[in-house]
Order: sequence, then C-alpha cells, then structure tokens
Amino acid sequence: MNTGPKDAELERILGGIGPRLRRLRQERGLTLGALAATTGISLSTLSRVESGKRRPTLDLLIPLAKAHRVALDQLVAAPASGDPRVHLQPLRGKRGSVLVPLTQYPGRVQVFKQVLAPRRLELVTHEGYEWLYVLAGRLRLVLGAQEFMLRPGEVAEFDTAEPHWFGPADAGTVEILHLFGPRGDQAVVRAGPSTADPAPPAPGPATP
Repeated sequence: MNTGPKDAELERILGGIGPRLRRLRQERGLTLGALAATTGISLSTLSRVESGKRRPTLDLLIPLAKAHRVALDQLVAAPASGDPRVHLQPLRGKRGSVLVPLTQYPGRVQVFKQVLAPRRLELVTHEGYEWLYVLAGRLRLVLGAQEFMLRPGEVAEFDTAEPHWFGPADAGTVEILHLFGPRGDQAVVRAGPSTADPAPPAPGPATP
C-alpha cells in the first residue's frame, strides 16, 4: 500500500523524535533509569521510544520535554539545518503593548522583547529573578519603597520576591529586553540608574 506525501512526512517527523530524545538524555548525562525516576515513565517504555520501536505520544512527550527543559516543538521537529532564522510570534496586549518571546526553554532563563504601554501602577511579587535592559524610551521601576528611572542602555536586576512594578515613565511607550529566570540565577554585569536620576538611599542603621 502506497503512502501519500503527508503520511511520509509524518513518519519522518515521528522517526526523528527517538534519536533526538536519546541525544538530549546523553548530553545531560542521564541514564534511562534516572530519566524514568524523574518522569514516571517506565524504563522499558523510554528505551522503546528512543529506539523508535514505540511511537511517541503526547502523554509521553510532555513529561520528557519538562525533564529535558526544552519546548515541546523542539522534540517534535528540529530546526532546519543551516537556517539561523528565529521565527518570532509577537503577542499583542492592550493599548499597544507587545511581547515577543525570544527563547523557548522552560525552566531556564526566559528572554523577551517588550514594548510597554502606559498601565496602572500595581506592585506584585512572585518567585524568580528579573533583568530589565532599556532599548528605547524611559522605564519607571518601583521596588518596594524605592523608585528608579532608567534610560536606554541602562540595566536593572532584582529578586521578584520584592514588591515591584515597571512601565513607561511618561505617556509614551518604552521598549525593553526582559529576562526572567529561577531564583538564584543572577547576571554577572550590574548597573544602576544614571546619576541624573539618583535613587533615594535605602534606610539603614545609623553609623556611629
């Protein structure tokens, strides 16, 4: 029985998943037993999927993608060889805000390009660590009781367990690179606000 081009393409995609999973596991120095303990998938099932003897299903691929800290589509289809292009999918919000994910690695540092429109100041807290690099416009950053004004080329980083908010410093928009990572990840380079907009000093114990 002859298969059509769509069937052949499907078999090609499915056939590439097993070797890709094996390569990811070996690159991370994991044994099949360790991966089985992490995902809850039996060792025999993992072995059959990697060898191509079992067709990978979504309920197998989701925990494997999470364990390897890669996006699901990276398991299903590798990027075209020699093609360096990044296919971005902007997410448009209210009042002209735009979010462009630049990375797709769950569990690692996430990188976004953002255009922020004016919005209400509302302090939030959550787990993680953030870096903000201003590309264009002026960014207003509120950290607890402190407030900072950042211009293009300036960077801020902070633990998101501290109440925070950031947005345009005026009625226009501000364009930033926004990095978000798990708590404990910290950037090497640190930079504060410009001397033109000094931040108020944090209260501390008096010096004798």
